Amino acid sequence: MTDASRTPRAYLSGLFSLDGRVAVVTGGSSGIGRAISGALARAGASVVVVARGRAELAATVEELVVDGCRAAWVSGDLSSREGVRAAAEEAAGVFGEPDILVNSAGINIRPPMGELSEDVWDTAMAVNLEAPFLLGQRFGPGMAERGFGRIIHVSSQQAHRAFVQSGAYGVSKGALESLARSQAEAWSPYGVTVNTLVPGFVMTPLNARLSADPEKVAALAARTLTGRNGVAEDFEGAAVFLAGHASAYVTGQSIFVDGGFSVH
Repeated sequence: MTDASRTPRAYLSGLFSLDGRVAVVTGGSSGIGRAISGALARAGASVVVVARGRAELAATVEELVVDGCRAAWVSGDLSSREGVRAAAEEAAGVFGEPDILVNSAGINIRPPMGELSEDVWDTAMAVNLEAPFLLGQRFGPGMAERGFGRIIHVSSQQAHRAFVQSGAYGVSKGALESLARSQAEAWSPYGVTVNTLVPGFVMTPLNARLSADPEKVAALAARTLTGRNGVAEDFEGAAVFLAGHASAYVTGQSIFVDGGFSVH
């Protein structure tokens, strides 16, 4: 007789199931963040989606609930410390303290370097770097105390190479990957892994400016080894992997999900 614990379904569930876990996903109502929210919820996690737009949040959560998932939303402004703290407390009050934190919220303003104002710099750093830091400070120590945690940041090619006016955006994403390594150093001995997903060119609202130029879109696809640009759904499997038991020995890493864009 076959031991039920050794069946393929049970084996895969042990590696990748998120049953009983609680996840908070910022920027979770749009683009890559929305795809990750859906993936974590369908893998069994109770997911709190955090973003600004209430209509987009409600639509995202409604879709998940209709599919039988446990999900809720919190509207918050991550561009200020007060907004981040308020959103974090509200999110933690929904299903309890999170086991999984995904920082996907981002702002992509890239004027020419000579026109880069202090206001644009401050806004980019606040949303792309300081919010993930503050959320990590709020949730990371609790994860470490409980002996399990997963923090996943969403970075950018601009963290590694300058092109299409990287400006403050590239700086913030480079610093975000350094933050991940610092967080991993602090908390991985206690069961908390911290990693970064690095997209290629993905057709999402965050890249609306480039997506509107057919020639640039085609050129970007041509320099990607898979021959196409990314879509948000390309990040679902990587997110589930990094959120579960299967990735327990993976931490402090920048994982490129870019169709080979970075190696061409």
